[in-house]
Amino acid sequence: MPHQHRQNWVRASSPPWRGLFWYITMSTQPATAANPAGAIGHVLEFEKPLAKMEQEIQRLETLQAESGRDYSEVITTIREQLQNALRQSYANLTAVETVAVARHPRRPLVRDYIRLIAEDFCELHGDKLYGDDHAVVCGFARLAGHRVMLIGHQKGREWREKIEVNFGCAHPDGYRKALEKMKLAAKFNVPVVCLVDTPGAYPGVEAEERGIARAIAINLMEMSRLATPVVAVVVGEGGSGGALGLAVADQVAVLEHAYYSVISPEGCAGILWKSGEYAAQAAEALRLTAADLKRLDLIDAIIPEPLGAAHRNPEETAQNLATWIGKTLRDLRRLKPESLLRRRYDRWRKIGSFFVEGGKSEPGRTDTKPAKRARRPTKAAAVQPEA
Repeated sequence: MPHQHRQNWVRASSPPWRGLFWYITMSTQPATAANPAGAIGHVLEFEKPLAKMEQEIQRLETLQAESGRDYSEVITTIREQLQNALRQSYANLTAVETVAVARHPRRPLVRDYIRLIAEDFCELHGDKLYGDDHAVVCGFARLAGHRVMLIGHQKGREWREKIEVNFGCAHPDGYRKALEKMKLAAKFNVPVVCLVDTPGAYPGVEAEERGIARAIAINLMEMSRLATPVVAVVVGEGGSGGALGLAVADQVAVLEHAYYSVISPEGCAGILWKSGEYAAQAAEALRLTAADLKRLDLIDAIIPEPLGAAHRNPEETAQNLATWIGKTLRDLRRLKPESLLRRRYDRWRKIGSFFVEGGKSEPGRTDTKPAKRARRPTKAAAVQPEA
């Protein structure tokens, strides 16, 4: 058994962790018969009325098959009501509800997207220094008609896999592995496609001892000057530096019901209000939804999801993702390496520039100089006696 696997199993079996992992995995498994959820398998709080409609449709279809009576008209009416309710619910999601959708246990993961839209995937392992972090998946593939280096976070589906991949939280060796594969792709002028889905980098002592901050910082530097097209898509959770370590790209997109944030709402609430009860308030303040990010000019595109989000129709979501990646890579591959790097530099330089003119904030402005800081009083002026 590889070294890091052995660490994971020991950690998960020890008393301080046993209850935590049991709680997380039990809370993210599909609903059981005691809490039926229809076709989606797991019911979010705002989806409970929708789940009742789905259950009624299933009940009528079963009754129709068993009794031979025709309930098609009633089923059609309920389906129309369900579609309208889905459209209304997902058009008015709050920020914290968007986070819940992004964390849905049936939402497609990186390996699902590889299965659905990638061809000839050849996985590559190891960071040439410590080990093979399974929280990061890397490999050559054909995607949307392009040869690419496909890299992404894998969060795991079942509890054993979740523990093996640390719930998608990568160690330093995961980021080093990703960077090694990016450099390999650049040697052959192969574009890099990064699929981001992580609550953040692994926060344990082992990660700190092995230099997680330095590993992410090196990724930021090297990705900024990688002489090949790089695109990144946040497909689920985009949490903190763990997400940014795979997202320094020429074009960054976010799936419609994913989120991208400097910190999780729970973490933000814990720091600012000392309580996770304020997570909803923190989520609103963080401006982490795709619509907010696009409005602030922090991302380049929002990739639409099917009605009812990605967990209801993974195939359509994957096709939308492949379409955007294919179109974006076609545009980027027309550029010379010098132009590509210049555009990437300019893109990242303007992020986070906010200037106020006439009482309005203007994101992305770089042509206005910020106000000068006031000079500190000199020592002589500070000791002058009053008149």
